Amino acid sequence: MVEQPQNVKQEPPVWEPPMWREQLKNIYNMRKFRNAAVDSMGCDVISDTLASPEVFRYQVLLSLMLSSQTKDQITSAAMEKLREHGCSIDNILQTSDKELGELIYPVGFWKKKVEYIKRTSKILQEEYNGDIPDTVEKLCKLPGVGPKMAYLVMKCAWNQIVGIGVDTHVHRISNRLGWVKKPTKQPEDTRKELQDWLPREYWRDIDELLVGFGQQTCLPVGPKCYECLNKEICPVGKSNKKMPSSKKTKKEEMKEETE
Repeated sequence: MVEQPQNVKQEPPVWEPPMWREQLKNIYNMRKFRNAAVDSMGCDVISDTLASPEVFRYQVLLSLMLSSQTKDQITSAAMEKLREHGCSIDNILQTSDKELGELIYPVGFWKKKVEYIKRTSKILQEEYNGDIPDTVEKLCKLPGVGPKMAYLVMKCAWNQIVGIGVDTHVHRISNRLGWVKKPTKQPEDTRKELQDWLPREYWRDIDELLVGFGQQTCLPVGPKCYECLNKEICPVGKSNKKMPSSKKTKKEEMKEETE
């Protein structure tokens, strides 16, 4: 009998959530109509697909910068006003801060975003020949751009899947379903956990899939566990199957406004 060499180091099995395939299949089923806000107001949808590739990519970047702490409906309205105004790098740089603020109001932290947009546009004009960076590392160096935005820009503007864009919805749902080894506090930690085990074939779709699921069913406050197909195989759903009261506190309403 041939014995296995004692000095051979075996790779530990890759951790994965025990029920993730069934949970994901159920989410796909619940999202089959693709009628959440993100489906009609995502960054690639509200950007001008008829514009030049450079302008389209710039608009994708701007829409994601505007989307932080802002509902999709408000981001979409702001982008519509920007497109009507002329949403190109040169035109935005020629627009006064006051007018730009009026165009994007009432997105969250709109005054700060005016500054970020102007600074970013100047960098793109001077360092990228009027285009946007094509790597996550370079995108994250732009004012007001973080990892979530960068990974989504790579997907929607450059058609490159190099990571998962994790926003508050993806972060929240991943923790509720037990898709992380231990509870994570930051979306970036969740991204790293997901990328460790989720097959790459799902990376393109997972962010939009979960965002819409979070907008319609797995709400930040008062999740609709009673109608969720995962209620029997979700740690949160198992203990939260009753239909909640329709009354919401002011704090709950404010939380929903930012997600």
